Amino acid sequence: MSLSDEELDRYARHLVLRQLGGPGQAKIRAASVLVVGAGGLGSPAGLYLAAAGVGRLGIVDDDTVSLSNLQRQILFRTPDVGEAKSDAAAKTLAALNPGVTLEPHKIRLTADNAASLIAPYDIVLDGSDNFETRFLINDTCFALNKTLVFAAVTEFEGQLATFKGRPCYRCLFPEPPPPGTVPGCSETGVIGAAAGVMGSLAALEVLKEITGMGESLAGKLLIYEALSARVRTLALRPDPACSLCGKGQ
Repeated sequence: MSLSDEELDRYARHLVLRQLGGPGQAKIRAASVLVVGAGGLGSPAGLYLAAAGVGRLGIVDDDTVSLSNLQRQILFRTPDVGEAKSDAAAKTLAALNPGVTLEPHKIRLTADNAASLIAPYDIVLDGSDNFETRFLINDTCFALNKTLVFAAVTEFEGQLATFKGRPCYRCLFPEPPPPGTVPGCSETGVIGAAAGVMGSLAALEVLKEITGMGESLAGKLLIYEALSARVRTLALRPDPACSLCGKGQ
């Protein structure tokens, strides 16, 4: 798959990377990625994936842009307040890179539509902000054999992992916590730049999975602590008792 003159210019800094080059850029152009959540994580992730030239980029979000989003959701501008996030995101990303096919999904991901939304894409980036959606994405990706890159952020700390079969997200968190027991960022707060770090790292892991560059984060959990500028990577092991991917399933 050859690159056009415009693509050779646009992706010049990619093409000189020996780990990526023309073959890697062609893989990025041929790939499809679904970003779930156009919020503090999905915003930087979407920007970097579109800038990198991912061929087809889906965005799932049923919310509208509010003024309080703008502190961390860098896909949006003040005039976007009140607009559907998926539409506003697609507009921004199209302006950044018109060569990317953008597919806004102005709906909430549910048990009824998760499989049909996820199935057409190669990789899913989970930037959602609630446990119900995270577990649903994990279970659907496992059932469909899709690579899942998961990111989360709260206050000054973030988490990042890639799931490709076993271990799965349920090996880390077996069940969702009871409703109302874990406060959201509207209660705890979140520093915008930390969301930017985690969203950017998630986009990088997606690009690594597409191209085969470097070492996969599968089987590991990265923890970022902004206040101490510390990054830790822990090993994740399959849980034999996992209700989804355990040996007895």
